[in-house]
Amino acid sequence: MPQPGWSKKRERQYEHILDGLTDSGRSEDEAEEIAARTVNKERARAGESETASRTSTEDISSGRRGGLRSHSGAGGRTRDQLYAEACKRNISGRSTMTKAELERALSR
Repeated sequence: MPQPGWSKKRERQYEHILDGLTDSGRSEDEAEEIAARTVNKERARAGESETASRTSTEDISSGRRGGLRSHSGAGGRTRDQLYAEACKRNISGRSTMTKAELERALSR
């Protein structure tokens, strides 16, 4: 659902994001909304849109934000993220576990 006024580059960007989201299991409607919002934010950051909110132009870029949330690097996932997964797997004793203990319990 590329918008009128998007450049060919932005249409390709939309399709790329849409494909990635649907491949990762998002519903079609949700994937379309996220992809359109991402492209519109990037357009605002690049000065391609007529209007832009302050957060669109001053916040970190979508690519950087996604990289920060990719759970890679020295810190890995947060304790809250590990705890949520432990809840899903119904691991007993999770409420008193530290981050390291949660990581060990989830790796079993």
